[in-house]
Amino acid sequence: MSDRAIEAQGTDVEAAIEAGLQKLGLERHDVIVEVVDEGRKGILGLGSKEAMVRLTPLTAGEPRRDPARATKAAPPPGPRPSTTSATVTDEVDAGAPADAPATPTPVAPVVVEDEVDEELVSAVTEIVSNLLEKMGLGEATVRADLSEPDDNSGRRMTVLRVEGENLSALIGPHGETLNDFQYIARLMAGHALRRRADFIVDVDGYRSQRKESLSSLARRMAAKAVERGSAVTLEPMSSYDRRIIHMALRDRDDVYTSSVGEGSNRRVRVYLKGEE
Repeated sequence: MSDRAIEAQGTDVEAAIEAGLQKLGLERHDVIVEVVDEGRKGILGLGSKEAMVRLTPLTAGEPRRDPARATKAAPPPGPRPSTTSATVTDEVDAGAPADAPATPTPVAPVVVEDEVDEELVSAVTEIVSNLLEKMGLGEATVRADLSEPDDNSGRRMTVLRVEGENLSALIGPHGETLNDFQYIARLMAGHALRRRADFIVDVDGYRSQRKESLSSLARRMAAKAVERGSAVTLEPMSSYDRRIIHMALRDRDDVYTSSVGEGSNRRVRVYLKGEE
């Protein structure tokens, strides 16, 4: 991880990215973009919150540029990302359809070093158990531990692992219901603790399975782009899932990735290095 990684804020995700690029003096394809908080507009100006992103240069030294692109100006920032999950497939090309209402997705957590936050775990365990009961999903076991260090930042986070029978309804299609459940649990925990409450809710190991599946997909799409000699575009997915794709291909010498489209059609596009 580069020690030049910074966080930047803006009225939306793209504004935050642009602010961060200006601070670093880099171009869009020279950094890995991690959406920390997508922000919100609020209602009648109330409850609004700026978006926050973390930009990590691809190298600690000079930016890594493709020779064919080195003399060209950086492309304009794309539209703001969506947060709706979807099945991932490949396409040869894709436009940038109109924006759509966003679904809340996980945001990157604060640093948790060597042990879980017991106060947080106690509050969240009670909240999650009560929510499961009200949803009629029956009994479930909730346990807490720490995640593996993040591939990019080295961060660890508190993970609430929910295990039980007949919990598929809590996951939903492509984890969409689970993302919403986690978002609500975070809001309730933050209110109860009167502080920011960052954690991950996993159900029956779904998130680790999803990460493995998306990483495998990313490698297949990279191979397809190389075989075709042209970019391929994945189907829309949440910012959380898009980040998995970006991270899976960040060290490739033959391809690079970028998010394109807007609203619920925000997706990852895999480009060949040196492609115009």
